[in-house]
Amino acid sequence: MAKSLNGKTVAVLATDGFEQSELTEPVKALKEAGATVHIVSPKSGSIQGWKHHDKGDTVPVDATLESADAGRYDALMLPGGVMNPDALRLEPKAIAFIRAFVQAGKPIAAICHGPWTLIDADGVRGRRMTSWPSLKIDLTNAGATWVDETVVTDRGLVTSRNPQDLPNFCPKMIEEFAEGRHGHRHAAE
Repeated sequence: MAKSLNGKTVAVLATDGFEQSELTEPVKALKEAGATVHIVSPKSGSIQGWKHHDKGDTVPVDATLESADAGRYDALMLPGGVMNPDALRLEPKAIAFIRAFVQAGKPIAAICHGPWTLIDADGVRGRRMTSWPSLKIDLTNAGATWVDETVVTDRGLVTSRNPQDLPNFCPKMIEEFAEGRHGHRHAAE
């Protein structure tokens, strides 16, 4: 893979309960493409991953939300896992961090339950996207057009349904992150 992300810095926003492969595989792909990657979390130290219903590995946190500045990042990646985005939705600083990317038109990639946080950050209205099936009604009610596809791209927003989609998700994420900022994120209301 070409080093298409040289000079780009990507934030991966997560907390305890992330689905391990949905964080580790995109991080690996981003680094292989030349990006600098920071794990950003509400807490310092490390965060606990899960492999479906079993505890997985911990991952070190590079920056806390308290110290992270969305303006210094070129793109945002949101892994899934049920607990991870559910906890982040209750963190005003996490939602503000995500909203900064939405408002700036910076590319965002979200997989599985990861798009849940985009609802609170007003990042789904007028967007075509996918997710874990249980988010379909939440995303639709928030103004998104939900589709059941492996990977969906809409003006810099890349979404996928589950870990099995990672082989398609990661290359699309790299492509969109390499393109950089996209136009206005919201459709006319």
